[in-house]
Amino acid sequence: MAYLRALGSYVPARVVDNAELSGRTGADAAWILESTGMHERRYAAPQETVASMGVAAAHECLAAAGDAKVGLVLAASGTAERRFPGPASEIAAQLGLNETPAIDLPIASAGSLFAVALAADLCPRYGNVLVVASEIMSRAIGSERETAILFGDGAGAVLVSADTGFGRIVDSVLASDGAFTGALSLEHGSTLHMDGRTIILQASRKMPRAITELLARNNLKPDEIGTYLLHQANLNLIVRVARTLGQPGHKFYVNLDRYGNTSSASLLIAAADWRREHLQTEKPVVLAAFGAGLHWGALLVSPVI
Repeated sequence: MAYLRALGSYVPARVVDNAELSGRTGADAAWILESTGMHERRYAAPQETVASMGVAAAHECLAAAGDAKVGLVLAASGTAERRFPGPASEIAAQLGLNETPAIDLPIASAGSLFAVALAADLCPRYGNVLVVASEIMSRAIGSERETAILFGDGAGAVLVSADTGFGRIVDSVLASDGAFTGALSLEHGSTLHMDGRTIILQASRKMPRAITELLARNNLKPDEIGTYLLHQANLNLIVRVARTLGQPGHKFYVNLDRYGNTSSASLLIAAADWRREHLQTEKPVVLAAFGAGLHWGALLVSPVI
């Protein structure tokens, strides 16, 4: 078995609101809110790195976990500063996890979901697996309105344990489709490219499909789920997923209004915020994400009562 044992998050201090972005992109601030559901997002300070933010989120997670020895680190990021090495080994070193294996998953947006699913399979062998997702999207975007209004920076972390936690990882569904690699990409030396229409169309189809498959496989109906924790890409996308599943919007946790789209970090930041607000839950929780690759999936967590 595998459990979610503890969560943590970190967001930079600098707040960038829609008015500031309006001046940069020419987009009306009210239009930005209507199009995305976002009021503001956070930008990293010049001295902050993907690794340093990941370490901050990991510290909060490990403090919440108490005395927990980490046997493996998985780090998800699509905005690492170097081709190699990735941030995983640096995060592990800064946490004092010398010689602990550390693996990078350079999967934007869906990376944290894939990492948690892998951690669930690996924790019986490695013990506690620390999953960290950290992104500095503000350095990857230009002034193009379609991308500049969406993204922010932040990091999240979760400790996946083989023996204890507040939620048991029951099952997961993961999928990839390389036919759409050009729709969302970040080339070296360039800024983020996104075909927004293709991405939202694919995401609004594939995320509900993965969730439906996951629930059917575990003999559950959508209304039996207490909370849906989705990648915080865009409020309109979350609304589409809710409608497809026939579920009320209040069951879908949202914090993108404060942080924007933090790519692979968003799912864990949302999970950490949700956990702070709901220390006890009696119904299953579904985590789902969609991102570049294309990669997408869903994960089912049952409460430990």
